[in-house]
Amino acid sequence: QVQLVESGGGLVQAGGSLRLSCAASGRTFSTYAMGWFRQAPGKEREIVASISWSGGSTVYADSVKGRFTISRDNAKNTVLLQMNSLKPEDTAVYYCAVSRIPSTSVVAREYDYWGQGTQVTVSS
Repeated sequence: QVQLVESGGGLVQAGGSLRLSCAASGRTFSTYAMGWFRQAPGKEREIVASISWSGGSTVYADSVKGRFTISRDNAKNTVLLQMNSLKPEDTAVYYCAVSRIPSTSVVAREYDYWGQGTQVTVSS
Protein backbone atom coordinates (compact mmCIF):
# COMPACT_ATOMS: atom_id res chain seq x y z
CA GLN A 1 0.00 0.00 0.00
CA VAL A 2 1.49 3.29 -1.13
CA GLN A 3 1.46 6.04 1.46
CA LEU A 4 2.80 9.59 1.46
CA VAL A 5 2.92 11.39 4.79
CA GLU A 6 3.69 15.10 5.02
CA SER A 7 4.92 16.84 8.15
CA GLY A 8 6.39 20.16 9.17
CA GLY A 9 3.48 22.48 8.59
CA GLY A 10 2.30 25.01 11.15
CA LEU A 11 1.80 28.65 11.99
CA VAL A 12 4.62 31.11 11.33
CA GLN A 13 4.96 34.86 11.11
CA ALA A 14 5.65 36.57 7.82
CA GLY A 15 9.35 36.44 7.04
CA GLY A 16 9.79 33.17 8.88
CA SER A 17 10.73 29.71 7.66
CA LEU A 18 9.32 26.21 7.66
CA ARG A 19 10.59 22.92 6.31
CA LEU A 20 8.10 20.42 4.99
CA SER A 21 8.97 16.76 4.78
CA CYS A 22 7.23 13.96 2.88
CA ALA A 23 7.97 10.32 3.61
CA ALA A 24 6.92 7.76 1.05
CA SER A 25 6.33 4.11 1.82
CA GLY A 26 4.95 1.05 0.10
CA ARG A 27 7.27 1.18 -2.87
CA THR A 28 10.35 2.98 -4.04
CA PHE A 29 9.94 6.22 -5.96
CA SER A 30 13.56 6.83 -6.85
CA THR A 31 12.85 6.64 -10.60
CA TYR A 32 10.00 9.16 -10.59
CA ALA A 33 9.75 12.89 -10.19
CA MET A 34 8.19 14.24 -7.02
CA GLY A 35 6.48 17.51 -6.36
CA TRP A 36 4.84 19.84 -3.90
CA PHE A 37 1.48 21.44 -4.62
CA ARG A 38 -0.66 23.76 -2.52
CA GLN A 39 -4.28 24.75 -2.32
CA ALA A 40 -5.60 27.84 -0.61
CA PRO A 41 -9.27 28.22 0.37
CA GLY A 42 -11.41 29.00 -2.66
CA LYS A 43 -8.53 28.46 -5.07
CA GLU A 44 -7.40 25.64 -7.31
CA ARG A 45 -4.50 23.39 -6.45
CA GLU A 46 -1.27 24.79 -7.88
CA ILE A 47 2.26 23.59 -8.37
CA VAL A 48 4.85 24.84 -5.91
CA ALA A 49 7.92 22.87 -7.00
CA SER A 50 8.92 19.69 -8.77
CA ILE A 51 12.15 17.68 -8.70
CA SER A 52 13.32 15.07 -11.16
CA TRP A 53 14.06 11.46 -10.23
CA SER A 54 17.76 12.15 -9.69
CA GLY A 55 17.34 15.54 -8.07
CA GLY A 56 19.34 17.08 -10.88
CA SER A 57 16.49 19.17 -12.24
CA THR A 58 14.00 21.35 -10.39
CA VAL A 59 11.23 23.73 -11.36
CA TYR A 60 9.42 26.30 -9.23
CA ALA A 61 6.32 28.42 -9.42
CA ASP A 62 7.25 32.04 -10.11
CA SER A 63 5.68 33.05 -6.80
CA VAL A 64 8.16 31.00 -4.76
CA LYS A 65 11.36 31.25 -6.80
CA GLY A 66 14.29 32.35 -4.68
CA ARG A 67 12.43 31.59 -1.45
CA PHE A 68 11.63 27.86 -1.58
CA THR A 69 13.96 24.93 -2.23
CA ILE A 70 12.90 21.40 -3.07
CA SER A 71 15.22 18.46 -2.48
CA ARG A 72 15.00 14.69 -2.22
CA ASP A 73 16.77 11.77 -0.60
CA ASN A 74 16.14 8.64 -2.64
CA ALA A 75 17.80 6.41 -0.07
CA LYS A 76 15.18 7.52 2.45
CA ASN A 77 12.31 7.87 -0.04
CA THR A 78 11.71 11.44 1.12
CA VAL A 79 11.22 14.85 -0.43
CA LEU A 80 11.71 18.13 1.39
CA LEU A 81 10.51 21.68 0.83
CA GLN A 82 12.49 24.41 2.58
CA MET A 83 10.38 27.56 2.72
CA ASN A 84 12.04 30.85 3.62
CA SER A 85 10.82 34.45 3.67
CA LEU A 86 7.25 33.23 4.00
CA LYS A 87 4.41 35.56 3.06
CA PRO A 88 0.73 35.53 4.08
CA GLU A 89 -0.14 34.54 0.50
CA ASP A 90 1.78 31.29 1.04
CA THR A 91 -0.98 30.17 3.41
CA ALA A 92 -2.44 26.93 2.07
CA VAL A 93 -2.61 23.18 2.50
CA TYR A 94 0.58 21.73 1.03
CA TYR A 95 0.57 18.32 -0.65
CA CYS A 96 3.44 16.16 -1.78
CA ALA A 97 2.97 13.91 -4.77
CA VAL A 98 4.78 11.32 -6.87
CA SER A 99 4.73 11.61 -10.63
CA ARG A 100 4.43 8.81 -13.17
CA ILE A 101 7.35 10.22 -15.16
CA PRO A 102 11.03 10.73 -14.24
CA SER A 103 11.33 14.36 -15.32
CA THR A 104 9.92 17.41 -13.58
CA SER A 105 6.26 18.22 -14.14
CA VAL A 106 4.00 21.10 -13.19
CA VAL A 107 0.84 19.24 -14.23
CA ALA A 108 -1.15 17.71 -11.39
CA ARG A 109 -2.69 15.00 -13.56
CA GLU A 110 0.80 13.58 -14.18
CA TYR A 111 1.06 12.70 -10.49
CA ASP A 112 -0.34 9.36 -9.37
CA TYR A 113 0.14 9.38 -5.61
CA TRP A 114 -0.76 12.14 -3.15
CA GLY A 115 -0.32 12.78 0.54
CA GLN A 116 -3.08 13.96 2.84
CA GLY A 117 -1.69 17.49 3.08
CA THR A 118 -0.25 19.67 5.80
CA GLN A 119 -1.51 23.14 6.72
CA VAL A 120 0.83 26.11 6.46
CA THR A 121 -0.43 29.38 7.88
CA VAL A 122 1.59 32.59 7.61
CA SER A 123 0.42 35.50 9.74
CA SER A 124 1.07 39.12 8.83
